[in-house]
Amino acid sequence: MANIEILAPFILSFEGGFVDDPADRGGATNKGVTLTTWRSVGYDKDGDDDIDVDDLRLITPYDVIDKVLRPHYWDKCKADQINDQSVANMLVDWAYNSGVGTAAKAIQRIVGCTADGIIGRVTLSAINQHDPRGLFDDLKTARRMFIGRVVEARPEQERFRDGWMRRINSIGYGKLTLNNGTEVWV
Repeated sequence: MANIEILAPFILSFEGGFVDDPADRGGATNKGVTLTTWRSVGYDKDGDDDIDVDDLRLITPYDVIDKVLRPHYWDKCKADQINDQSVANMLVDWAYNSGVGTAAKAIQRIVGCTADGIIGRVTLSAINQHDPRGLFDDLKTARRMFIGRVVEARPEQERFRDGWMRRINSIGYGKLTLNNGTEVWV
């Protein structure tokens, strides 16, 4: 079964500190967590009775993993129940970057399930019955094509393409390459 402790350092290595890039559709972001996502967590870190950018600036790697990655992405992808770590890595990282529904629909189309964006019992069974290497390769290809469609639909996003593709290419079958170049075998 897949383990979040293997993927979490990879995600954190690619997600920098606080940024508020006007070209980034997510707006203010810290460690890959948008203000909208942090508000859905509902944690007023500075205790001033509102959840705002000041709270977002204070989040820690523990907050990212425990309050965002695990409940909002890993658990929604049912990744603990995916037999292959590499498949779980690609699926959850895609979900973290583009939304659970987007990643779930992609894997559902690949494994021949109804693409409703919800990983349930049927989808999970199909994922685990699929050839893991072939599924991983197909999912990686689908993710690359998704990035191409994003940039085609919104050309102003072109400036992010190389970083997105480098991150995708850093997820290999049986291996993750952290942003600093360190390889982790999975």
